[in-house]
Amino acid sequence: MSMYPKNMLFTSESVTEGHPDKFCDQISDAVLDECLKVDPDSRVACETYVTMGFVIVGGEITTKALFDMAKLVRDLGNDIGYTSQLYGFDVNTCAIAITIHAQSPDISLGVSQPGREIGAGDQGLMFGYACSQTKELMPLPITLAHRISMKLSEVRKKKLLPYLGPDGKSQVTVEYRDGKPFRVDYVVVAAQHTPDVVTPDGNYTSEEAKQEIIAKAVLPVLGDLVDKKTKFTVNGTGKFLVGGPQADTGMTGRKIIVDTYGGWAMHGGGAFSGKDPTKVDRSAGYMARYIAKNIVAAGLADECLVQLGYCIGLVDPVSVMVNTYGNGKLPEETLSVLVRKVFPLSPRGIIDHLKLWQPIYLKTAAYGHFGRSDIEFTWERMDATEELLAKVKKV
Repeated sequence: MSMYPKNMLFTSESVTEGHPDKFCDQISDAVLDECLKVDPDSRVACETYVTMGFVIVGGEITTKALFDMAKLVRDLGNDIGYTSQLYGFDVNTCAIAITIHAQSPDISLGVSQPGREIGAGDQGLMFGYACSQTKELMPLPITLAHRISMKLSEVRKKKLLPYLGPDGKSQVTVEYRDGKPFRVDYVVVAAQHTPDVVTPDGNYTSEEAKQEIIAKAVLPVLGDLVDKKTKFTVNGTGKFLVGGPQADTGMTGRKIIVDTYGGWAMHGGGAFSGKDPTKVDRSAGYMARYIAKNIVAAGLADECLVQLGYCIGLVDPVSVMVNTYGNGKLPEETLSVLVRKVFPLSPRGIIDHLKLWQPIYLKTAAYGHFGRSDIEFTWERMDATEELLAKVKKV
């Protein structure tokens, strides 16, 4: 019994690395990485704001690392492609303000005192999810949306569609029959572009460009999930000439559904980017995914939702919940006990087990934190299945 109807349409969206909110997420995580490269004990809560011609990097940072934060912003913007007002932003000429202060000493009491076990850096609830819809054990709609967004950036950077700008979004609607993904029903793409592909009246993206975008950035991703009834919309307002921070102010932490499960699973509300792993919004969110994925990979359920709850300053979670929607091989109460036995759930235990002190976070800040095969994404490993099954035999 899944949480959704057996026959339905379900939609998820993704955005490209040049979307203003994602630009901010990447800046915040790039700052975190620079701190961790020098000082693994850094405490970082970094927020970024970007608008037309202006970037603000602020937050609470306690670290021994010294680096040129403005240069980091400009280097990242150049890599993404914000190098001209043609794209709504030139990172080489924009103003950059840095407003950083140290972590609150009251928070530090719970997470950084010598001789004390690391406590949670905040209270909160975190969800992790996995299902058997894809080989990545992720819901199919968000998986396809991410792949299209990645493809938009790929064909732009390889000059296969040289008129594309860095900003872009994708949205995929999947039809389910009898609880299984059956076909793609609707694809929406917003693709920033230069004036080269605007119609002579100045009002629309040319039909030729739209068809090129579908052919090179969408169809290669969807394969045989497309049929004659699949619908496509590219730049639904007519054109996407003005984009980037000129058109849309960006902020860290505003794409939390894009970052996780595309709306398919619950979300605790906390963002990931710019936060060091003592912040359980991030580390426990990763651990909850790791737990859910290993439960599904071990064959103990086709679908699994895990919730972890924490109190600031305390070491152990205040709650552990496992939901298999009635399809688990064991009662949920038994699985919850099993999770506490198999998986380290203290902040220190999570950080050490998943190797979260490493400067790995910039890569997470675009195209989703889950369902990725990058070697640094330790929470995507399925290396706890044997221990889970061994413990099951003793239950």
